[in-house]
Amino acid sequence: MKRYMPFTYKMMLPYLILVLLTDIVIGYISYSMLIESRTEMAETNIRTAMEQSRNNMTYKMSEMQRISDTLFSSVPFQRAIQTRGEPIEIYWTMLDEIVPQLQSPLQLYGNSLRLMLFTLNNDLNEVEGDPVSAPIQKSDYYILPAQRLAESEGYREFRESGKDNTWVQLDSDERLENISHLRKLVSYSDYMTVIGYVRITTRLDDLLGDFNAFPLGEGIVLRLQETATGRTVFQRGGTAANPGERSLTLIEPIPRTGYSIETLVPYSYLKKDAGKLRNSIMLVCAASFAVMAFIGVIVARLSGRKMNRIVKMLRSFQEGSFQKRIRFSGSDEFVQIADAFNVMAENIQELINRVYVQGLHKKQAELEALQAQINPHFLYNTLSTISSLANLGETRKVTEMVKGVAKFYRLTLNSGKVFIPLGKEVEQVETYLDIQRVKYADAFAVYIDIEPGIEDVQVTKLILQPFVENIFKHAWYGERIAIRITGRRVGESIELKVIDNGVGMRPETVRGLLVGPSQSDSYGLKNVNERIKLRYGDEFGVTIKSVFGGGTTVQLLLPFEHREDAGTEDESGG
Repeated sequence: MKRYMPFTYKMMLPYLILVLLTDIVIGYISYSMLIESRTEMAETNIRTAMEQSRNNMTYKMSEMQRISDTLFSSVPFQRAIQTRGEPIEIYWTMLDEIVPQLQSPLQLYGNSLRLMLFTLNNDLNEVEGDPVSAPIQKSDYYILPAQRLAESEGYREFRESGKDNTWVQLDSDERLENISHLRKLVSYSDYMTVIGYVRITTRLDDLLGDFNAFPLGEGIVLRLQETATGRTVFQRGGTAANPGERSLTLIEPIPRTGYSIETLVPYSYLKKDAGKLRNSIMLVCAASFAVMAFIGVIVARLSGRKMNRIVKMLRSFQEGSFQKRIRFSGSDEFVQIADAFNVMAENIQELINRVYVQGLHKKQAELEALQAQINPHFLYNTLSTISSLANLGETRKVTEMVKGVAKFYRLTLNSGKVFIPLGKEVEQVETYLDIQRVKYADAFAVYIDIEPGIEDVQVTKLILQPFVENIFKHAWYGERIAIRITGRRVGESIELKVIDNGVGMRPETVRGLLVGPSQSDSYGLKNVNERIKLRYGDEFGVTIKSVFGGGTTVQLLLPFEHREDAGTEDESGG
């Protein structure tokens, strides 16, 4: 059917365009204002977090400075670390004057510290704490010779710079992300003679405090840098940042330390919330447009109701629904169109039903004919064998064959049902093989491998036995033969195979089995193939592959169907 736009909808189009333009303008203005507002808010939050980190770091560094100042200005402490004499006197001096002065600030400070006293007095006893190269786990104090400090990495730069009472990174500080406060201790007598050094070391993440205020997982980078050189001594975040992405750089100097906090904020983070608001604005604008469009459609439909009903019926008719009819009141042109449509629909529905029913009957007749034409040679041969055994007096074998034939045909008839569980189909083949064993004794071997879980699948009956029977009639040469029957699920299909190591067939013989003229020897095979295709469709059926002198493989492809009611269909197609 050719598509068209009703006149009422054409009139509605300018109205919808006006509504759409209005929504776009209002949405754009709102979005621009909200982007600016949310960006400023995100930047303010980052700056507030930086100020908190700066204040936290300033406070803790001030506390460490206070500890250093206390030791520097304590005359008893200075006198104690210069004490010389007998070991017992040195011991009591350290116990009474030096160690308490080192322990007290460690107990008052909130975080873990390493407080190291490097002395030039070789008479003092050394006190070792945790290894300096290990991370700081707890507060600890050390009393070490000044030579240990002189040998540490970074001390030469400190000495040559002429600085004192400053923040540096020595030894493993940079690797462990620590920082140390280092100052000289001078004699109280002249305030010039160096008598030792005090080094207070702490973790940088303890100084900066809690990082929860910084969404580091979203690309934000937090650094602690030397203000003079720009060297980064500590960094967190940056894992989600895209290389080359533009960022907003925020710097917060830390007073009287020579360090500053630098934060790199990707613009994508600043606009993240604005993106959510953009989606909300778009949703509101879309909802507004949808409401206005709905109102317009209602108005248009009210003005062209009869035509819309005719179009709807025609579309249903096009989709294959012929039961609906149009009923209009009045006596205008629409009533005449509706009456003509109803008559046309009734005529076409009657014609299609007639053709469809005839097609079903034809297909069912073909199935019944194929089912009734299964090759009866097996029955003739079996009865002949039974007669021969009876004449020879083989009563036991006659009994076994009669029981086998009865069971075989009981499974074959299947109470008149077309479908049979795959397990029963395999049992029927086993019954047929049991009958053949009476005739051929142990001259053949059979291997059956059916994948668990498919035994209850309903299949068209008597689809395996003709191929097994064909092996005995045509494939056997020599004294023995082996037969293998397999079944497995492949996707939404069931694959059955009957394999033998018999004489095999030439390619032209294989091609003529299923597609050539029906021969008495190949009729049963072609019968199975046609029954499967009629029942399930052309994508299913039988495939035969053979190597002359090397055996034959027959593949049967069926749909995987758990049809509980399949077995209720009888031979009449009920």
